[in-house]
Amino acid sequence: MKNPALEAYFAEAASWDADRIAQSRRITRIAWVVASAGWFAALATAIALMLLMPLKRVEPFVLRVDNSTGLVDVVPVYAGHADMPESVTRYFLDHYVTICERFNFATAESDYEECGAYHTAARNQAWYTLWTKTNPASPLNIYKDGSTLRAQVSSISFFERGSGVGDLAQVRYTKAERPAGGTDEQVTHWIATVQYTYGEPSKDPKVRRWNPLGFKVVELKSEPEVLTEPARVVASDPNVGGRSP
Repeated sequence: MKNPALEAYFAEAASWDADRIAQSRRITRIAWVVASAGWFAALATAIALMLLMPLKRVEPFVLRVDNSTGLVDVVPVYAGHADMPESVTRYFLDHYVTICERFNFATAESDYEECGAYHTAARNQAWYTLWTKTNPASPLNIYKDGSTLRAQVSSISFFERGSGVGDLAQVRYTKAERPAGGTDEQVTHWIATVQYTYGEPSKDPKVRRWNPLGFKVVELKSEPEVLTEPARVVASDPNVGGRSP
């Protein structure tokens, strides 16, 4: 025989359990909504910061003061969109060949980095391959006995392609190799064919200090100009040669 009071108690207990389960489900749904809102806000913040980052940058500038009038103006920064006169290109070619064709352990690291500032990406890869110690022809291996090599440009000629593009030059220069502890230099004559261009200067202050106008060597092919017995000269001054190796 069923007890009405007991039946009512069990029904009420079952409703309590149903209420607790329903409440737990509501709390879980609310927690998921709050967590999703938090992740959405974090993602929106990250996207906003990424969009705002290009707007926040430091632009260096130089102030110029006229000595006679005292007027002050801002010197514009070269952005790589102007044609360079031949005299500027001649300077860069002379400087590049002089620095990049010489070798001295005292300046080797600095010279390697400075030459890289004038290279395109492909040329820099070839430059790295040349200098790596695993390459037997690397200057680090050839001159590891303490020998030095200096380069001096003698002439620069410019050429124009049939299409009218002027991006080629021939640089004649000499290499003077001096053995470790010696004073005699072995001089050889070379000619380099250089393809060059101008682009946007680097944003890196160190690279821009070396190469402020974005001059780039695209390709360089150097070969001996005369296949004769190299000349030998006696250096009367340890610092002979103008630029130190």
